[in-house]
Formats: sequence, C-alpha cells, structure tokens
Amino acid sequence: MTITSPPPVHRSPAWQAPFRLFSKVSWPLKITIAYLSFMLLLPITAMITKASTIGPSEFWRIATSEVALATYDVTFTTAIVAALIDGVFGTLIAWVLVRYDFPLKRLIDASVDLPFALPTAVAGLTLATVYSENGWIGSLLLPFGLKVSFTRIGVGIAMIFISLPFVVRTVQPVLTELDKDVEESAWCMGASPWQTFWHVIFPPLMPPILTGVALGFSRAVGEYGSTVIISSNTPFKDLIAPVLIFQRLEQYDFAGATVIGTTLLIISLVLLLGINLLQAWGRRYD
Repeated sequence: MTITSPPPVHRSPAWQAPFRLFSKVSWPLKITIAYLSFMLLLPITAMITKASTIGPSEFWRIATSEVALATYDVTFTTAIVAALIDGVFGTLIAWVLVRYDFPLKRLIDASVDLPFALPTAVAGLTLATVYSENGWIGSLLLPFGLKVSFTRIGVGIAMIFISLPFVVRTVQPVLTELDKDVEESAWCMGASPWQTFWHVIFPPLMPPILTGVALGFSRAVGEYGSTVIISSNTPFKDLIAPVLIFQRLEQYDFAGATVIGTTLLIISLVLLLGINLLQAWGRRYD
C-alpha cells in the first residue's frame, strides 16, 4: 500500500495579505480609503518623514527655539480664545436667526457665510483697513488706547472673523429641530427661563457647540491669508506659526519649515483630541 503525500500548500507572500484584505472591502469603502490616503495620509507621512531625517536633537532644537515657542503661543492661545468667543456669540447668532423674525433676516443669514466665500487676503485687507488707526472702528478704539491692526489683537479679530460661520452653521440646524413643546412643558412646571435654558435647551446644544468650536479652532490655527496682512509679523509680538513656516521656506530652510509644521500638526491633534473627549462627555451628559 502506497501512501501519497498531500499536495503542497502554496502560500502567498505575507506582503500580499493587505491586498487580499483590501479586495474584500466594498467599493465605496475602497474609494474612501484611497481618497483619504492620497489627499491626507500621504502628505502627512511625507512631512513627518522629512522632519525625521534631521535627527531628534536637531528636531528638538528647531521646534523649541525661542522664535518657534513664541509663534506657538500666539497661534494656539489666540486661536483658542477666538474659538471660545465664537462659541458664545455664534450660538447667540444662531439662536436669533432661528427664534426671531426681523427685517433683512435672510440677508443677515446669508452674510454669515461671507468668510467662506471671501478670499482670505481680501478679508485681511478689509479688517486691517477698518481697524487701523484711521479706520472706521480703529479710530473709535484709539482714544481708549486700543490698537488693533498690526497687533496680536488684530490676529485675534481675523481668527474670529474666519471661524465664526463654523459655530453658527453647526448649531443652527440643531436649534431648528428642537421641539418648543418641551420648553413650554418646563414653563408649565414652574421652571424659570434660565432653568429651561440650562436643563432643557443647553444639553442637546452642547455637542454641536463643541463641534463648531473645534472646527473654528482648526480653521484659525491654519489661517494665513488674513492674519499675515492684519499683523505686523514681528517675532515675539504677533508672528504666527504659518507665517514662520513661510518665512523659513523663503530662506530655503525646508527642514526647519517641516519641523515647525510637524510640531504644529502634533499640537493641533492633541488639542483636537481633548475637544473630542469633551464632545463624548457632552453626549453622555445629553
């Protein structure tokens, strides 16, 4: 009796495993993964790879230089303050647009999207003119010792301007869908207007408000066109990180620009992660 050995098992190389797994994925997911890979993951990977070629000690020296630390302070602190201000007033604007009827309401509602359509350079030029010492608003603030254009305050004004629509357009649909019967029920049970807002209206609004603040913060951190015009771009005063990156590129310091860009990316991701954790906490609270 002859014993035949089983046929040999042909195993494909290990590097083909991701491709086999990818072939089993649906086409919409394939398109999504491919698009995100080419438009998001590959550029970020290339930037991090370029920054890692200079060595850890040199990376740390460039990322923590006095000029870089000053630009981080101006960029992130001002962006956070601008996003929080937009979180308050953006919610108020959304409330007025949803709950009140007044003349020119549609025009004002449409004007909220103006920062989306307006070129950032035009926005910066307009803000610098209006808030200059001879401008319409700047001349009124000058007697109080407030100078806006070509200062850090001007950078904050530009960030508030370009990030405001994110909060309004995120909160507005949620306000539209809120049932007024719930508010009326709270009033019938003896709740005051403040108690009704805090316990009935605010909980479902908190997640979209945090989302709008996160989007506005992200937009403000990466803003370049308007801030470069309304600020004096002076180091240790109102120089922001995107402008410093552009200055390094003008000096053909590609490694330095990449290091600062990578540091900017890491700090932004950490802050956005914190905001997402707040969003998750807000949903549990809701």
